[in-house]
Amino acid sequence: MESIKIVMAEGSEDLFPRKAHSGDAAWDLRARVALELPVGRSTLVPTGVFIELPEDYEAQIRPRSGLALKHDLMLTNSPGTVDSGYRGEVGVIMYNGGSAPYKIERGDRIAQMVICKLPAVTLELCSHLSDSDRGTGGFGSSGKN
Repeated sequence: MESIKIVMAEGSEDLFPRKAHSGDAAWDLRARVALELPVGRSTLVPTGVFIELPEDYEAQIRPRSGLALKHDLMLTNSPGTVDSGYRGEVGVIMYNGGSAPYKIERGDRIAQMVICKLPAVTLELCSHLSDSDRGTGGFGSSGKN
């Protein structure tokens, strides 16, 4: 099992990422400060988390489904990527798509963090790609049903 180093902002030890259940894929990230998300705007919400990932890992910051369904809150750059060389505070860019401002309290669960090992790959410049059943079809080309 790989060990990932995390430092918490001063006074934020209570916000250390946790999984709600042992089998969960993601750790919950919590808001370090109370703030209000204005309608139709993106806001950077600090988490108090500073992470040191091994070179062949990334952390993906993903939305919480309950906030999306119940309050129209989204992550503007979902999923957000934390690269292994980044040592700053993990922030969550939240967008309020609802009809009223949304108040976030310190300690509220605002996003999920999934840590992934990256495959070792290279990109190869080619003159053509092999054929496939799908071909160049995209953006709804497979139909609605």
